[in-house]
Amino acid sequence: MININTVYQKVLAIINKENRGYLTPQEFNLFANQAQAEIFEQYFFDLNQYKRLAPNDTEYADLYKITNEKLSKFKKSASISYMTDHFHLPTDLHKLGTVIYNDITPVEEIDKKNLLEYQLSKLTAPTADNPVYVQSISNISNHWGLIIYPNTINTNISITYVRKPVTPQWGYTSVDNTALYNAGQSQDFELHPSEETNVVLKILLYAGVSIKDPNIAQVADAKETKKITQEKS
Repeated sequence: MININTVYQKVLAIINKENRGYLTPQEFNLFANQAQAEIFEQYFFDLNQYKRLAPNDTEYADLYKITNEKLSKFKKSASISYMTDHFHLPTDLHKLGTVIYNDITPVEEIDKKNLLEYQLSKLTAPTADNPVYVQSISNISNHWGLIIYPNTINTNISITYVRKPVTPQWGYTSVDNTALYNAGQSQDFELHPSEETNVVLKILLYAGVSIKDPNIAQVADAKETKKITQEKS
């Protein structure tokens, strides 16, 4: 976790150092959410890139392992329920992992356009021992979910998935028109503590655009680029 107030105070201190403007709590919260979302989404691209690199035997410098650990707190498993015409997916789902039937049988994903071909072939026709699924929007509830074939399977389905991070929020109480930090109304960043500098830089980048100060945006962008280059060189 990264303390939301620590980040907010650092961002304000840098912006106000030369009286370059003021970032409101509302603007900060918008930028904080965007920064966390960008960093979080980048993990998946990084994993794909690092997986292609030569193995690294150094215990604390294996980039694939480090990134995977940053994602570990977001990995979940859950049973999903059949609702009228499909299985509902969790509302906090970000990326779907493995679909499992009866705790032991993996359910293969297929493209919806290939479903008829699968069903007609004697070799690939879905069975309880070889089930398949498509992702689809329910015609009844308009909710995104899974349709599993054969249609006789409508119970005992579980999934692994990566959940969405909780939206960060700098909560405050207004006293004499001054926003004072309120921990009880706040939500810290869910990212790994090592991402604090990256979070600050990204928020500064957005803040520089918001208050129309290109210097802040340029400095933040340069430092972020340098950080990324060091990590991936």
